[in-house]
Amino acid sequence: MPVCLSRIDGVNGQILDLETAVKDGVLGGGIGFGGGFAEKLDLNTMIQELDPPDVPSVFICPISLEPMQDPVTLCTGQTYERSNILKWFNMGRFTCPTTMQELWDDSVTPNKTLHQLIHTWFTQKYLQMKKKSQDVQGNALEILETIKKVKGQARVRSLNELNQIVIDHITARTAVVDKGGVSVFSSLLGPYTTHAIGSVVVSILVHLNLDSSSRLNLMEPAKVSLVIDMLNEGSIETKINCTKLIQTLMEEDDFQAEIVSSHGLLVGLMRLVRDTRHPKGCLPGLKLLKSICWYQQARNLIVNIGAVPQLVELLPGMNPECLELALFVLDAVSTVNEGNRALSGCSNTIPNMVRVLMRVSESCTQLALSILWSICKLSPEEYSSIAVDVGLAAKLLLVIQSGCDPLLKQRSAELLKLCSLNYTDSFFISKCKLTKTIR
Repeated sequence: MPVCLSRIDGVNGQILDLETAVKDGVLGGGIGFGGGFAEKLDLNTMIQELDPPDVPSVFICPISLEPMQDPVTLCTGQTYERSNILKWFNMGRFTCPTTMQELWDDSVTPNKTLHQLIHTWFTQKYLQMKKKSQDVQGNALEILETIKKVKGQARVRSLNELNQIVIDHITARTAVVDKGGVSVFSSLLGPYTTHAIGSVVVSILVHLNLDSSSRLNLMEPAKVSLVIDMLNEGSIETKINCTKLIQTLMEEDDFQAEIVSSHGLLVGLMRLVRDTRHPKGCLPGLKLLKSICWYQQARNLIVNIGAVPQLVELLPGMNPECLELALFVLDAVSTVNEGNRALSGCSNTIPNMVRVLMRVSESCTQLALSILWSICKLSPEEYSSIAVDVGLAAKLLLVIQSGCDPLLKQRSAELLKLCSLNYTDSFFISKCKLTKTIR
């Protein structure tokens, strides 16, 4: 009895046996086995490269829910991937996984017809994908040549067209890079470049793989100045792209540290981070701030632009990823005197740090503890008492009793000891009750 399939794309709900489907090319899109394609293409390679969302259900193994490459049929008429059903048998299960019927015959029969049909379907999809990829590459390179020749609005239109292709197609990105596109785009950035052109060029560049030579070229002062201007004045998408481009430049071994000392860069980043109308800019902005904090000379500048109180106030509304980045920045600036004073001078620093402890992640707890330690050491009598009043002691006991890193426990114990110096033993113990802890 032939195995049937129903409601497969292109079949219009019609029930066909597999032999008929193969013969008529219903799922093969007209690519027959005599065409020479099917046997030349490896099925596993096609499945891995395509991963299409619309695979007909009859091609899917009921056990793994993945496309079958070696389908075999049981005596119940159900078909499975060979390796999956053999694993099922090796576990001592001699039933049909789909129907749970006991098997009167545990032999498996290769379903060659279904295998051919799967191969034909994936071959069609694979060849379509390859053809489309070639068309996209050719189109991208044609537009690249146009960009070299035209100016004004024609150049803007061509750049926008290429930008969309580069965003959508990985193969186009590779082709553009191989044909020297990066140098073309880099040459368009300079002191006389309009933001209309600059914003699209930056968008294209952040999607390309930039080599060391390209990154060094983009670090020319005039180009960096334009990118920073667009970071401050562009649309939210342009600001994010400018941030990502500078982040990429910082990966260069010969990165010019003077760039991170730019007042305009730091101000633009903080505007991006605190822009509640466009919250998607917060994460890339904080990522770049974190990278900048590795440069000692930039930490005082971050403090001078008023970043510390702004970040402290933003902490309660941040998601875990942004929160960890913001805490890293605050911990970094706490290592300089100006940063430590700015942290201690903000009334919400201590309460917000105490809230973070044992609430988000071990990394966040570690950073918050480091910040609290820096503040409390400034004036133990003043700041440790504030911390204890908002529940620090109870939180520190939770850290000490947890299964976290031993160094974290040690720092907690040291901070707990520092906080206890201003109290009698009995009074301090009362402060350690969990009910006193900010929730």
